[in-house]
Amino acid sequence: MAKTLVPQARDALNKFKMESASEVGVTLKAGYNGDITSRQAGSIGGQMVKKMIQAYENGLK
Repeated sequence: MAKTLVPQARDALNKFKMESASEVGVTLKAGYNGDITSRQAGSIGGQMVKKMIQAYENGLK
């Protein structure tokens, strides 16, 4: 697992990941999710990046 720069943010990041997964139709369970496909994992990561960029752009306005 990647090192979290701000350990207190771990819960928020996990919540963000779960929300993003549900938005792209992937069901995650708490803990290890090694049974999902690479495509599903990529969809989750892509959704997370999309939402982060959108939040940043909204902050610029």
